[in-house]
Amino acid sequence: MKVAVLDLKGKETGRQVELSDDIFGIEPSEHAIYLDVKQYLANQRQGTHKAKQRAEISGSTRKIKKQKGTGTARAGSIKSGVFRGGGRIFGPIPRSYSFKLNKGQKRLARRSALSQKIAEGSLTVVENFVFDAPRTKDFIQVLDGLGLNNKKSLFVLGESNNNVYLSSRNLRGSDVITNSGLSTYKILNATNVVLLEGSLEGIQENLSK
Repeated sequence: MKVAVLDLKGKETGRQVELSDDIFGIEPSEHAIYLDVKQYLANQRQGTHKAKQRAEISGSTRKIKKQKGTGTARAGSIKSGVFRGGGRIFGPIPRSYSFKLNKGQKRLARRSALSQKIAEGSLTVVENFVFDAPRTKDFIQVLDGLGLNNKKSLFVLGESNNNVYLSSRNLRGSDVITNSGLSTYKILNATNVVLLEGSLEGIQENLSK
């Protein structure tokens, strides 16, 4: 498919780029998207939660009352989880929430997310731009020109540009990444996805494997 290239004011430059139908024109796989987003969110979890169990509580281990004849339940130690101050029964322990997902499945999820954005009309291609110095004002002008002010936007660069990244860092809702950092979650989390011309080759190369 062919998509028009816009300038920083949101107007067509008269040029078009060819986007692969195998990446930007497939039928989205909702299950692949679900798995990739689930893995991304699971990897964000630290898994450092911890509660003291019975063996880790500081206290006497003597038997607090005789086994039978009291008319109440048996109790072997004050550290039992049924008493106040005792150990937590089946409490959380440090663990990793990450799980394996095949590379092919992850690529399918990214292709599905991009195809979904294209179908919604929420993906645009913009000519390459750079900033001489990091200035938030310059990036705001880009957002205004593209009509993305007060919208969650994702800008995908062909290569790392520190000035562009620093210019957007103070703006809530704007994210700038390179094509190698593209993820299904970031694509779907943005209202509009802006691909710079220089990022297209890398995206299509990475997702066509």
